[in-house]
Amino acid sequence: MSSNVTRRLVLRGTAVAMAGAALAAPAATAATRSAMASTMDHSGHSENTEHNGHTGPQPFDEIYQGRHIVGKAAEPGSMSAHHGGDFSVFIDDRELHIMRLGDGTWISVVNHYLPLDDPRALALAAVEKLRGATLVPMMAA
Repeated sequence: MSSNVTRRLVLRGTAVAMAGAALAAPAATAATRSAMASTMDHSGHSENTEHNGHTGPQPFDEIYQGRHIVGKAAEPGSMSAHHGGDFSVFIDDRELHIMRLGDGTWISVVNHYLPLDDPRALALAAVEKLRGATLVPMMAA
């Protein structure tokens, strides 16, 4: 079997590819930093949050299927504040770990694969999913 590809040719091609990647990496990093800086305001929040004229999640306090659900601005020291969030949800005085996704939807530890439009919808869905079980608090790492 004859082949025109030699070890030297392969090594040369690999060296050229690595050099190109090494030269492109700083430019890609700078572009990423520039893009991130343009979407963040001075407080570190993305421009598409309530700081850009959009309203944040509305507080709620109600009974749903016999469970007391509350949604309010996160307090310092809460699990939500610990994870960089600005809103907390509680079911029967136990905090439900929630997270806002990049597209503006929300997920919770109970409904992790079901993004919903707002924290109230998350609380309602979590109550339904729990079916009377007690919400067990997550341990913060």
